[in-house]
Amino acid sequence: MNNNNYVIIGASGGIGRQLTLDLQAQGANLFLGYHTNQPPAQLLKGAHYSQIDARSFEKTIKFIADAKQRLGDIDGVVSLPGAILLKSPHLVSESEFDKLVDTNLKTAFSVIRAVGKLLKNSSTILMSTAAVHLGLSNHEAIVASKAGIEAMVRSASVTYARKSIRFNAIAPGLVDTPLSHNIISTPSSLEYSKKLHVTGKIGTPQDISNMIQFLLNSNNQWITGQIFTIDGGLSTTKK
Repeated sequence: MNNNNYVIIGASGGIGRQLTLDLQAQGANLFLGYHTNQPPAQLLKGAHYSQIDARSFEKTIKFIADAKQRLGDIDGVVSLPGAILLKSPHLVSESEFDKLVDTNLKTAFSVIRAVGKLLKNSSTILMSTAAVHLGLSNHEAIVASKAGIEAMVRSASVTYARKSIRFNAIAPGLVDTPLSHNIISTPSSLEYSKKLHVTGKIGTPQDISNMIQFLLNSNNQWITGQIFTIDGGLSTTKK
């Protein structure tokens, strides 16, 4: 991946940080997007960065256009924004639901829209969740906001095939990131979560970064419209 140009939206998160380090180590040129008041400075050696609210169509278009201006042709875009809301539906407020859908689903659509408009010969990777393929208690809101991403990946892979843009998604199990802190910080919840995975452990950012790198690689350009479940066997096996 030496000298390839990649855009990472959500670079300051747990998976984003790991992916940035991995791609930097391979000599990739990076344009990093973050949605906080401070950029992820510890990762920015040799990389460009910009604040981005991917919930906004206009801001996402500008962000991708800026990336093209800085780097040239973009070989891949990774969209990592996400939120978790684990509540029974009758306890979810309308504002909570709207925020979740905006963060998970609207950002993904916004990225697809910008990529389809501005790029060609590129790979786009979005994030779903293994919970979409299961029936898990209190996951109704999150799966509602993530299942649409999987459907969009399949449609977008057809819509933009003429521009040689590949679209794929990764559906992780529980991964040890700041986003999942409230779950894994409780010993009983952590142990329960480990038992749900046949491997007996939850995932790491490296597990997900490995798959993202595989999908970004132009040697794998025959892969598009697919959902890759990386979940320690959570969705397909039972102890």
